[in-house]
Amino acid sequence: MRIAIIRLSALGDIINSALILQFIKKAYPKARIEWICEEAFAPVLKDHPDLHAVHTVAIKRAKKTRSLRLLFQSASKLRALGEFDAIIDLQGLLKSALVARLVGKDVHGFAKDSLREPIASLFYSFYTHIPYAENSIWRSLVLVSEALQIPITKEMVDAKKPALSYKESDNVACELLSTTQKNIAFVIGASWPSKCYPRESFSSLAQKFDANVILIWGSAAEREDALYIAQNSSARLAPKLSLKQLVALVDSVDLLIGNDTGPTHIAWAMNKPSITLFGPTPAKKMMWQTRINISLESDSKVDPLKLDRSDISIKEIPVELVYEKAMELLS
Repeated sequence: MRIAIIRLSALGDIINSALILQFIKKAYPKARIEWICEEAFAPVLKDHPDLHAVHTVAIKRAKKTRSLRLLFQSASKLRALGEFDAIIDLQGLLKSALVARLVGKDVHGFAKDSLREPIASLFYSFYTHIPYAENSIWRSLVLVSEALQIPITKEMVDAKKPALSYKESDNVACELLSTTQKNIAFVIGASWPSKCYPRESFSSLAQKFDANVILIWGSAAEREDALYIAQNSSARLAPKLSLKQLVALVDSVDLLIGNDTGPTHIAWAMNKPSITLFGPTPAKKMMWQTRINISLESDSKVDPLKLDRSDISIKEIPVELVYEKAMELLS
């Protein structure tokens, strides 16, 4: 059985969707599963034991550079992939639906009333009805369950195996980790400024711990914030990490605290304790909470269908509350 999974972006959504692979493989051990995503995110899936191949598109780069040539190259590559027994669009956007149809004509996707971009449903042959406001991880699992006719329960999700993989050569964490203190990672950045807990709050939080606090950053602006936190606490910066190195580091720490962003969701994917901080995005939709993976939310009333990027309420989450929950998880 040859299966195509379409989930182009973003990093956090790909990470949260990766657990479907273990359930498909359990039901169809000989299945050949192939994932299609944006080129920037492919490394996080590379060499996954349950994936036969990762195919990339350059839609974001084509849009940024206004290059029709890149779009045509991506389209040609998709058309050349050959026939699939099942094509599943987990993303449910117009662009992902178009990608899915370039791969083949019989696409499984979300029904019109279950999409933020209902026009995407025009490109599907089979439909799954589940409210858009429902938990994003569960939505993906229900779609896969119906498309492939395999049972997936919430109990199975709670008992999942680590959903991502890495090689020993990716583990550069040894020099960062303490053997005498608890190791705590802070993910200080996010795709929107309003999703970021203030650096002053992260600094105050770091000061409270008798622990080895490691600051994970991505962009130049995030590095500047990390330097500020380090200068005002005993925390220290991680080096610039590849996606695989990031997975390895998160898998090595005792606790991760971060904003609603891809690197933070790695902790849940790898079954590591975590606290995710939410302001302008809905925790109920964006993460799967467990005994060791919890959320702390601002008092903002978030509409999943209409997110407010100007909502800076995340800064209202008390540092003392984050510390209290962290100590509970560490104990």
